[in-house]
This record gives sequence, C-alpha cells and structure tokens, in this order.
Amino acid sequence: MAPTPNLSTSTPPLHTFHVHRRAVPYRIFAVVYFSAILVLLYHHIYKLFTNLLHPTTSFSLVFLHLSVVLADAIFAFMWTTTQAFRMRPIQRRTFPDNLVKMLDKSGEYPGLDVFIFTADPYKEPPMSVVNTALSVMAYEYPTDKNSVYISDDGGSKLTLFAFMEAARFARHWLPFCREKRLVERSPDAYFSNNNCCSSKDEEMKTMYEAMKGRVENMVERGEVMNEEYLTSKHDRDALNKWKLGFTHQDHPTIIEVLLDNGEDKDITGYKMPNLVYIAREKSKSSAHHFKAGALNVLTRVSATMTNAPVILTLDCDMHSNDPITPLRTLCFLLEPIMGLEVAYVQFPQHFRGINKNDTYANEIKRSFRVDPIGMDGLQGTCYLGTGCFFRRRSLFGSPLSQLFAERRELNPEHVVDKNIKSKEVLSMAHLVASSNYEDGTNWGSKIGFRYGSLVEDYYTGYKLQCEGWKSVFCDPERPAFLGDIPINLHDVLSQNKRWAIGHLEVAFSKYCPLMYGVNSMGILMGLAYARYAFEAFWSIPFTIYAFLIPLAFINGVSTFPEVTNPLFYLYVFFFVGAYAQDLTDFLLTNGTIMQWWSDQRMWLIRGLTSYLFGSIDCSFQKLGISALGFNVTNKVVDDEQSKRYEQGTFEFGITSPFFVTLTMAAIINLITFVVGVVRVVLFPEKFGEMFVQMFISGFVIVNCWPIYEGIALRVDKGRMPTKTITISLLLLGILHCVTFFSLTHVRH
Repeated sequence: MAPTPNLSTSTPPLHTFHVHRRAVPYRIFAVVYFSAILVLLYHHIYKLFTNLLHPTTSFSLVFLHLSVVLADAIFAFMWTTTQAFRMRPIQRRTFPDNLVKMLDKSGEYPGLDVFIFTADPYKEPPMSVVNTALSVMAYEYPTDKNSVYISDDGGSKLTLFAFMEAARFARHWLPFCREKRLVERSPDAYFSNNNCCSSKDEEMKTMYEAMKGRVENMVERGEVMNEEYLTSKHDRDALNKWKLGFTHQDHPTIIEVLLDNGEDKDITGYKMPNLVYIAREKSKSSAHHFKAGALNVLTRVSATMTNAPVILTLDCDMHSNDPITPLRTLCFLLEPIMGLEVAYVQFPQHFRGINKNDTYANEIKRSFRVDPIGMDGLQGTCYLGTGCFFRRRSLFGSPLSQLFAERRELNPEHVVDKNIKSKEVLSMAHLVASSNYEDGTNWGSKIGFRYGSLVEDYYTGYKLQCEGWKSVFCDPERPAFLGDIPINLHDVLSQNKRWAIGHLEVAFSKYCPLMYGVNSMGILMGLAYARYAFEAFWSIPFTIYAFLIPLAFINGVSTFPEVTNPLFYLYVFFFVGAYAQDLTDFLLTNGTIMQWWSDQRMWLIRGLTSYLFGSIDCSFQKLGISALGFNVTNKVVDDEQSKRYEQGTFEFGITSPFFVTLTMAAIINLITFVVGVVRVVLFPEKFGEMFVQMFISGFVIVNCWPIYEGIALRVDKGRMPTKTITISLLLLGILHCVTFFSLTHVRH
C-alpha cells in the first residue's frame, strides 16, 4: 500500500506510515481459525458431558477430560488475544531533515531530560552505565537543551566515582564525536567496532582505557581509596557523604551536579550537557517501589532543575546507536495535529552479542518488533521500559484533564529560571527526592510512573492509554539503541518470571485489560494488553500436555483421536496453522528459521518455568504468603559461559526449581515416546490411536535436546546438576504412582 502522510499542514511531511500487506490475509485466516476452534471446543464439551452422564465413568477420567478442555480453552483464548496485533500492523518513516529545517527557522528545540536507571554496581558494571550516558550526552542535539540524570538505586559511591571520571572524559569525547561525525557514540562500541586509524583515535582510546582501568580497579576493590584519582575538593566532599551506617536500603538523598551547562565547557569551548547523579533517600520503613519509584524521583528532581518537556528513559546497558534519535522522536511529538495526543514514542529494543541462532531468544522479537507494529496500527504500542521518549505533560494527567502537580515547581509548564546548582534549586530537589514525599499524594496512581505491578513499564503505558493518550512505535532501519543480554539460562528465566508476576498483578486487579482496558480503549487494544497480562496462563496447558497427558498415556489411557477420525485433521490444522503464522511473522521481521526455532523452544521452556513459577508466586502473594521483590538481572559476563553461549550450548550449572520441571518434562516425554514405540511394535494396529500422542512427545523431545545433553552428554560446569536430576526422577516416580492408582478403574 502507498504511504499515508501525517495529517498536518506542514510541507514537506515529518513522518508517514503504511499498513502492511499481510493485514488482509491475516484477518481472513483469523476467521477460519476461530471457526475451527469453536468446532473443537464443541466436541470437547460434548464429550465431557457424555462422560459425566455415563454412570460408570470414573472421577479420574472426568478430571482428565476436563484438564484437556481447560488446556485447549486457554490455547484458544491466548490465540484470540494475539490476533489483535495482526488486524492492522503499520510501518512508520520519519523525515528528521525536514524537522531540522523547521526547528532551525524557529530556533525552538525542546529540552530533553534523559533518565538512566542503575541499581547494583556488581551486577550492572558502572562502565556499562557510563557508556550509555556518554552516548546520549553526545546526541546530535543542542547541548544546552540536553540533561542526563543518573538514578543510582544502589546508592553506591563506586557509581558516583565512575561518573566523576565520565564527566572529565566527556570534555574530550563529545568534541571528538562532533569532529569525526561519529554514528556510534558509545566509546566502548566505537573502539570495539572500529580500528584506530589516526593518532587522534589512538589518543582518545588511550584516554578511555585509562578511565576504564581506574573505574574497574575501584569496583574490584569495592572502595574508592586512591586519593590521586580524586582531583578536586568537590569530588572528595561528595564521596565523604558515604558515612558509617550508610546502606543500600537506608541512606539520605544524594544529588551531585557533575556537569552544569551554564558553566562547564568541553576542550573546544562548547557547552556541556547537564550531568546529575541522584541516589534517592531510602529508609527501612518507607516503600521503595523499585524502578518506578526511582523514575518518579527523577521526574520530580529533573522538574526542579531543568523541567524539559521531553523525557527519555533508558536502562543502564542500553546505549544510543543513532545520534539523531531525538530528532526522529520530535517528528511525532511536534506534529501539529496528531502530536498533541502522543504520550510517548517507543523505539524497539535491539541487542548486541546475540549468538548466531539466538539460543535463549533474547531478541524477544514478538514482544519488541512484531506486536508493537500491530498495536501501533490501533492506538499505539505499550511502553517497553527503555528507549522511550515521553511527553512530560502526559505523566501529569489525561490529555483533557487538569494537571495533578501539587507544587508549582513540578508543573510541566513551569519554566526553571535559576541555575541548576543554586541553593534554592538543590534544596527543592532534595525535598522532592525524600522517601516520604509521596505520602498523601497522587504519585504512582495518577501522576508519574505507576505503582501496582513489578512491570511498571507495561502498567504505566497501559494506564496512560486508558486515560486517552496515544503512543507511537518508531523502528528505523538503524537501531536507535543497543543493549546487552543475559547469557545465562537461569537469568533469562528469572527475568521472565518477574515479568510474568507483574503482568498477573495487572490481570487480577481492578484494571484488568479484559474489563477496564476494553471499556477504556476498545476490544482490540484490550485484547492486546490482555495478551501480556495473562501470558503466565501458558503454563496451564503446557503443564497438562507435558505431564498429565503423557502420564495417562503411559498408564494406558489415550486422550487424542485416531488418524482416521476427522477430528485428527483439525488438530493438524491447529498445529500447522499456528506455527506457520508465527514463522511468517518472524521471517517478515528479518529473522531466520533457526532463530525462530530457538524462539518457539524458549516459549515452551518459559511455559514450564517462568510462567509456572510466576503463577505460583503470584498466587502466594494474593494469599499473603510471600512478598515480591525486584531482582536485578546480572549483566556481568563470565568468560567460560560466554564461550558456551557463542557455541549455542545451554547453560544450566546450578540447582534451580526451573531446571527440575524442565528435566521432568524431558524425561517423561522420552519415556512416553519409547512406550509408544514398544506398543506399536507389539500391536501395530494401534498405531493410528497412538500417533498424536507420540508426535507431541516426539516434538517435545526434539525441543528438549539441549536438556538431554545437559543430563547425559556433557561434563563441563554448565551441565545439569546431579541433584536436579535426582529430584526430578523422584518427583516423576511419585506422579507416576498417583496416576497409576487413579487410572486403575479406567483401565479395567
């Protein structure tokens, strides 16, 4: 289809979009597939009632059939929610050159406040955070309009020391980027991907490596000890704020202005962007709200200091990969008609260091590339937590409502007319960063980033769109940001478990997307948000198909139709249709078949681990049995793990409940397949009856090959622990005994 221009009077346009051609065939396929689902569910319900009405039917058989109905009903529900993304996927294109011409005439570049969040200097190395900050400080954007705020939720002097070093290095790095017109403006990325071909390059690399060495030396020691690194009284005084009794969970507010664009200049005389370090006040009695709480502190502190109308939120390891990204954003936010309704512009998450076949599906292509273009064609994509530019106004109320800001200094329309280091500004900044400031206010409910879910990004974007705001998904050819990935399977699954818990918290709240979301945004947007809110429900059919049905088969009870039954072809259609459509989505977003295979395998693995344990933990929380916390994903790379990851080898290595369920599923389905083969050899006429179960178990076996390697074929440190294997076998033995005695009556 031809591109559709933005509906503005500006000539030439700032952006265009077009609807993907696959939208129409996807709609037709959805009607056919949904009709087939209704036929299957009718058959299940009919068979279930037939068994219930039969006087000799055992409770065990009814329970088994009811489980199959539940599994297939959840499959149908989740498939239905996914179709919302396929009704109107669109692709956007921006014209930043046209924007620059417009802004150069007016001279009105909006201010930009960048929020970078970090929480642990040992899991999130300070040099990674430094590279992220330097890359956005070097944006192709007026430096007097650019401010970078670092939220150190770990309250570590190691992080502050790293940024003291970064501030000094930036005086050389920013003019170097301008002079060479670099596209890669993260020093680590630039020096890793480019050979130093001039004396200037060599000089800059030497300077960077020296800074890196000083920072990493201090992190290794765990203390800032070397006085020769502290070149000013200001630095020494700042680090002396870490006194006896200062802990991660109990410390006062620390705000340090490391660079002030009103005073500080680089080596060529250009103004420097503002650079501010913040460790919000914490006390044992206060609620911390983890990342959302830190972002709200940054929102308030930045309002008192600069109050830029545009805010960029970035994870500490997600550096800029394109210096004109702010200009691409303004192509939407400054659009005369549509722009006034846009709360945020979301860029996709791209990652460096992914191995050839993306073993752990770290690219998360469906959530970060496929689904967002579908939501963008409706009312806008969800907030993905990083790489997102917000209109500050959107965080203070709906488009048509009055602002909720309780102080003049926090009003998004307030103009800051005092120096960032002035006593009045710093005093107000410390006040709004205090741990009890939000008591009795609307922060986290009607203002700022929203509380109530571990996935504050998803929840914040959802609430903003329910209030009437729209959003935009911008996916330029050159990735706007690049991040690091976990290369340890346990870290990947732990991260997904946290997301699953957070989504369930929204699903079972009064803001459930199926009710509140549908009423606020319409059925398609409600279903799209429900797809994530209920994603942990995948664990129910996966558990039934991976354990209950194979155990029943081993004990002589089959739940699937024979190949001669017309219902068999319905199962074939479901399997082939769903996987073919998913593969099509993957290939159309520049994926490969092997990467798709890794993605669907990790989907199955998450279903039996992250989603299963996330559901259990969330249930316990609802019962008041346990409290949930925010776990920082480890971003430190181990050399041996890195080598195994590059080879595509799964990393187990530790005893974890995640690996127990995976091992159990791998073993029980291998046994099921072997039992099926033996029965076919002994009773060839029963092959048609057993084919579907053998196929499913065979499919599980193929997906579980890395687990079998970890159990029996590897001797490295990443193999499956013997303790995990032993526990899995013991639990399988117990399950088999329970199933055997439960189905005794059915067999006879």
